[in-house]
Amino acid sequence: MSLLSTKGMYGLSAMYQLFLSKSDKPLQIKEISSRAEIPQNYLEQLLILLRQAGLVNSVRGAYGGYLLAKSAEDILIKDILIALEGNLLILDSEIKDPVLRLFYEECNTKLQEIFNVPLSEFNTYSERLSQQLNYSI
Repeated sequence: MSLLSTKGMYGLSAMYQLFLSKSDKPLQIKEISSRAEIPQNYLEQLLILLRQAGLVNSVRGAYGGYLLAKSAEDILIKDILIALEGNLLILDSEIKDPVLRLFYEECNTKLQEIFNVPLSEFNTYSERLSQQLNYSI
């Protein structure tokens, strides 16, 4: 069982590519698609949802494309996933047993906390990866 669908995974990957661009120039959809290995038609649908959520801006024209709508510090991973997946829940049906209901409510709260980190946090993961790849001869 997967918690996130391809919608969430691809959308987060696209946002990561926009974060990496660190430019004032918009990134064209074909470039995002290529870098993130996302089918372009599917990416277009995801970017519409992200734009509607106020997470990306689109620029029209020959040199148009997409930019982050806010700084990476102000965009939370959970906001990206909620824009694409809907509410992040372990279980969304009503549980009659009070003990199990309490357990699932706590799980849902912890899930929100896990993804309550800014997009800029990917810098930390990049640094960790660089340290892992440090070879010496």
